[in-house]
Amino acid sequence: MVRKGLEWRSLVPECLRSSFIPKRPAAALEPKKKIKIVAKQSSFQRLSYSDVSNPASPLSPEDLSTSLVGSNLYVFTLAELRLITQGFSSGNFLGEGGFGPVHKGKVDDKLRPGLRAQPVAVKLLDLEGAQGHKEWLAEVIFLGQLRHPHLVKLIGYCCEEEQRTLVYEFMPRGSLENHLFKRFSASLPWLTRLKIAVGAAKGLQFLHEAEKPVIYRDFKASNILLDSDYTAKLSDFGLAKDGPEGDDTHVSTRVMGTQGYAAPEYVMTGHLTAKSDVYSFGVVLLEMLTGRRSVDKTRPSREQNLVDWARSSLNDPRKMARIIDPKLEGQYSPKAAHKAAQLAYQCLRHNPKSRPLMSAVVDTLDALLALTDDIPVAHFVYTAPTEAHLTKRQEDDHRDEAAKKSSSPARDKAAGRYDRRRRSVGVRSPKALTKFGFSDTSLRNKDYARVYQNAAAAARSHGAT
Repeated sequence: MVRKGLEWRSLVPECLRSSFIPKRPAAALEPKKKIKIVAKQSSFQRLSYSDVSNPASPLSPEDLSTSLVGSNLYVFTLAELRLITQGFSSGNFLGEGGFGPVHKGKVDDKLRPGLRAQPVAVKLLDLEGAQGHKEWLAEVIFLGQLRHPHLVKLIGYCCEEEQRTLVYEFMPRGSLENHLFKRFSASLPWLTRLKIAVGAAKGLQFLHEAEKPVIYRDFKASNILLDSDYTAKLSDFGLAKDGPEGDDTHVSTRVMGTQGYAAPEYVMTGHLTAKSDVYSFGVVLLEMLTGRRSVDKTRPSREQNLVDWARSSLNDPRKMARIIDPKLEGQYSPKAAHKAAQLAYQCLRHNPKSRPLMSAVVDTLDALLALTDDIPVAHFVYTAPTEAHLTKRQEDDHRDEAAKKSSSPARDKAAGRYDRRRRSVGVRSPKALTKFGFSDTSLRNKDYARVYQNAAAAARSHGAT
């Protein structure tokens, strides 16, 4: 059966209806029930992006529903999205990428019958940005049909006049980029990094091995989102392309992507293959190993490009300590780190044919999760106060209480002792302590040693003086 070409306007006919939907006889203008969810069928062949970008005769909405079988995509109105995000308020703002700003919202069956109550991320197209309808349509086509535990779920979309909006499941841990590079974020443990790498690799493997292969083309740390359990899911399919079919070895396309992640042969020739994604995966794996960005202009010139700086050390276990992320503080498996570095080296080979398949990458990383016997055990040392120290503190407490009722010199002496205690934890201002929830009086009670420690940790982590 030959598939009709599908024009993008037919995907969401309510967009720009007055401009693109031809007039019909009066009998044909009888109101029909508005299609709010794509019909679900038992079997289907995935609709390619090339099908919907072909400027041929458009399919009807009913044909489109059959083509996007099983996707269960909801069609929202812009007014509904304003409602669930409280008018796209700054309090619900999550961030902004190439497509536009993202806001948090919440949907339930009151908005649509059968819609599960859940938080969502609403991505609104920036009409003045670099991306537009083409990238929006790619997201709807790919994520509307592809389902996998390591792909972000697209719940629905909105298309009204010039507005283009996408509604995804909410990922509470944010992006891998924030966890690796945000200044004040806690360091990701070694096994968590491996878990994220495995999940992201499985997402790519699924795309490459689909019946109609997909090349992701924009694999980077900011596009890897994490759920509450640090399960990695690929997001942002605006630059995704259908892979080569038949005897074709590559897809020729305009060079797109992010500096530092794109494969060199793709940048030079525009020839896109699944091995281009493998190279990008190697860059992200290297970022997780080193804690460095793929390109960092703030570093010395020889260290600004991560791949060039680290490549010579990846196959030498003696040089691993030079490139491993210092935030790990030695809490990692040297065996697993060396094998992961070797894998990154293979993914980053100049010859794309020499790079491994994503299935081999997944197998290698899965095996590394079991290498835990050589991870150093971290020890916490607590020094308990001696009886002499406790007695001295009790005497100071009694002396301070007596000073409240005594002469001014005695009160001054007690105040001086209080100030010395405060300085001993690195806090010179009462305001700096109250900022973290510690009152001045709490420093005078019998548990002030514990309070000092808590105050010092809070103050120093925030740079209070």
